[in-house]
Amino acid sequence: MGQTQQQRSDGDRTTVRDVSFPGAQGHDLAATLELPDGRPRGYAVMAHCFTCTSDAHATTRISRMLAERGYAVLRFDFTGLGDSAGDFAETTFTTNVEDLVAAARWMGREWGEVGLLVGHSFGGAAAIAAAGQIDTVRAVVTVAAPASTDHVRHLLRGARPSDEGEDRLKVDIGGRPFVIGRRFLDDISEQSQAERLGAMDAALLVLHSPQDRVVGIEQAGKIFAAASHPRSFVALDGADHLLSDHADAEFAAGIIATWGARYVPEPTAADPVAESQAPADEAARAVSTALATEPVLEGVRVIERDADSGYAHTAEAGRHTWVLDEPTAAGGDDEGPDPYQVMLSALGACTSMTMRMYARRKGWDYGSTTVTVRHSRIHARDCQECETTEGRLERIDRTITVDPDLSEGQREALLRIADKCPVHRTLTGTVEIFTELGPEDA
Repeated sequence: MGQTQQQRSDGDRTTVRDVSFPGAQGHDLAATLELPDGRPRGYAVMAHCFTCTSDAHATTRISRMLAERGYAVLRFDFTGLGDSAGDFAETTFTTNVEDLVAAARWMGREWGEVGLLVGHSFGGAAAIAAAGQIDTVRAVVTVAAPASTDHVRHLLRGARPSDEGEDRLKVDIGGRPFVIGRRFLDDISEQSQAERLGAMDAALLVLHSPQDRVVGIEQAGKIFAAASHPRSFVALDGADHLLSDHADAEFAAGIIATWGARYVPEPTAADPVAESQAPADEAARAVSTALATEPVLEGVRVIERDADSGYAHTAEAGRHTWVLDEPTAAGGDDEGPDPYQVMLSALGACTSMTMRMYARRKGWDYGSTTVTVRHSRIHARDCQECETTEGRLERIDRTITVDPDLSEGQREALLRIADKCPVHRTLTGTVEIFTELGPEDA
């Protein structure tokens, strides 16, 4: 499980965490959790389009922008797609819906009750079908979704028998080859979306572009007509089916966030799942409280050792002293670690300390932990997840090695609490440094 911290160009910060959970068929499904900076105002799951992945433009952009607006959003790859395990040819619309339900239940157990479902295209059809199976859902959003699951049948024209068996067909969708099962075709013919919409016990928002050439605007009209109130419709005028234009995705996310606030109750401070970016866990809350109330420590005094040559300095903090220097390649004498190494050591030690504090409160006994931290600069144009392509970015890679005897659940919990480390928060937060000249006899 990996994690990255990303700074958005508008100054907002979200945490992007790679996670996985068991799908309806028992396969591990790959997912990305987009977390806001601060306590989430709600929890959502977003479903991607047919044969797409959770990295599709519309899914990624809407999820991230919802996170910037305060929602914790889980987007995932359906069974057999993207990085998820399983065989796509063994899936049906029904299994997709079951995966979506599994995603919402995992989110509810680990983070907070899902009140909002968002689905793009065929994922919107899945959201409509899943809503009735998730008691906590209060609002459903469809983006460029078909009114009938049978609508995808036109994408399967030209399907031909597969060498993998009589029950499988080869098909090209969007220029990519897929193998589907005949069960899929039978399954999409047996869905009653209109009945589901009429019985839906959740508010519905329909977003659709009049210019959508993949799923026509008339599909949005059918969804809206079949649904009961409260229901709303917003035209994404000028947008294409995939919301390829960033502005269209941002507009859609803004509408969803504003509309959703009316129907999705915001967690209160008393709710066990209201803790910001942490699992619903008493030990995690205790560690967060302890770290937040640490006393302010005395600062560090750094003194140059020899003004005539080299770069070595002595740092003093209370009764502790240590030496910092530059490597010989940079003109120093290599008498101690360089300033960046000291900074990285602080992050590594703080990470391990925070994990140990959490483990002790949980009563877990395990061996030693090793944290390896590296600093680098990368070109912005090489960063696929960055909003800008100009200049260079600072990057820190942190690798944590823990006792292999720990369970997967324990390892995931320790990984989550590692980001509660105060040094981590300082480095990823907004830091202001004020500089002044001191007295000459200091």
